[in-house]
Amino acid sequence: MKEDTAGGEKKMSDDKYKIPGNLHYTKNHEWVFIEGSDKVRIGITDYANKRLHEIVFIEAPEEGSLIKRMEPIGTAESVKAVSEIYSPVSGRVVAVNRDLEMEPELVNQDPYGKGWIVVIKPSDLEEEVKKLLTPTQYSEHIKTLLRKRG
Repeated sequence: MKEDTAGGEKKMSDDKYKIPGNLHYTKNHEWVFIEGSDKVRIGITDYANKRLHEIVFIEAPEEGSLIKRMEPIGTAESVKAVSEIYSPVSGRVVAVNRDLEMEPELVNQDPYGKGWIVVIKPSDLEEEVKKLLTPTQYSEHIKTLLRKRG
């Protein structure tokens, strides 16, 4: 694993997948960026979008929806497959990335920036963040998956 500090943002990399060091992750390949004490931004990881390949449609929940940790909140459809997107935390959806309706490819082009999917006001962030993976743990998880795939 390598660390890259280009652009002031510390990133971890296993030479193939970007894993920003300022995020939390799930084993299902969602990322969480904590925006202060009352909001989190969620998207799917570089690994997930490269495995899906060319994303053509993102289905997201409606603003105001109540969601529970690790329950499906939408889907990512690509030319290869359809995958469910799970919420890493419980709470209420306060924003949905409407740009993805016309440009779902933003998830492929910029998964940790313009390709975010929802913003949630978490109901129990302090406890639920403990159940998420650190960048190092997520990198190890990917390496394990790659070894299993051969």
